[in-house]
Amino acid sequence: MSDTSHSLVPLAETPPRFASWRNPWLWVVLAVLSLAVWQGLETRSRLGHTQQELARRLAENDKVVNENRALVSKVMEQAAELQRKYGALEGRLAEIQGQADALRAWYQEAAVSRDDVLLAEVEQAVNNAVQQLQLSGNVQGAILALESADARLARLNRPQFLVLRRTLARDLERLRATPFVDVPGMNLRLENVILSVDKLPLAMDLTVRPKAVAREAADTPGASWWSILLQEGWNELKALVRIQRFDRQEAVLLSPDQQLMLRENIKLRLLNARLALLSREQWVFKNELKAAHAWLERYFQLEEKSVQAAMAALKQLAATEIIVEAPSLNDSLAALRSIKASREKR
Repeated sequence: MSDTSHSLVPLAETPPRFASWRNPWLWVVLAVLSLAVWQGLETRSRLGHTQQELARRLAENDKVVNENRALVSKVMEQAAELQRKYGALEGRLAEIQGQADALRAWYQEAAVSRDDVLLAEVEQAVNNAVQQLQLSGNVQGAILALESADARLARLNRPQFLVLRRTLARDLERLRATPFVDVPGMNLRLENVILSVDKLPLAMDLTVRPKAVAREAADTPGASWWSILLQEGWNELKALVRIQRFDRQEAVLLSPDQQLMLRENIKLRLLNARLALLSREQWVFKNELKAAHAWLERYFQLEEKSVQAAMAALKQLAATEIIVEAPSLNDSLAALRSIKASREKR
């Protein structure tokens, strides 16, 4: 009997605290909480990285702005210095012109014969040719002055002036063989490039344009929902394929103020090159054009014809030699002095 009663004793029940861990919903809740914690940490990490990248780019933009300001200040100083030199050159030219006018008046008053007046006019023309070569390197002006002197001598047809005419002819041949520098034409080409700078498209416009097109399509009055959806889908499809050039850097995103400063800096460079052209400073002329060309290549759309035309013009101008070694007119001056000395001995 005792054995039977012993076999009927019930088994001990599982403690409640262990039964709760076997509940599957508890594990689901723990998994969801773990996933939420992990996503929060990942989001915080990405946000921190984004803030650091944004701070770095802002620092780089500030550095570029400071460098541009320093460059603008330097260019303005150089432009002021060139302007001062150009003013001094104009003053010297006016002084020489005044001396020439005084010399002409003196010769007209002191001349006692037609030959003396003619020699004075020829000497003035030769001196004018010398000044054209020394002050501005104007070969064409010197040629016109010598041709005028020879035409005056030809009208008299005096044998005593044949030696002088031969000397003038030799100097004219040397001047005509001198390479021609079209300063007015180069100045006009520079002016056209300066006027086109404000209209040239920036390279960053290619990056911003697709988004702007999508916004314009969405804001267009009367646009149907399916056309807007089709346009957005097409933009998303185009975004999957990206064509990137590795022969140049990524387009720099510039603020409106930075865009204005960039265009003004390019125009300052070109104005500086223009002053260097007029003052015949070869090194300054080439370096300013090369700097402007580099900025066009770095920040503007190279596929646009207007940008290509501006870059081609700057490249061609930079390759032009504006300093040409012109021959001296010492032989003509010596022939004039010899004739005057022989006439004074009479």
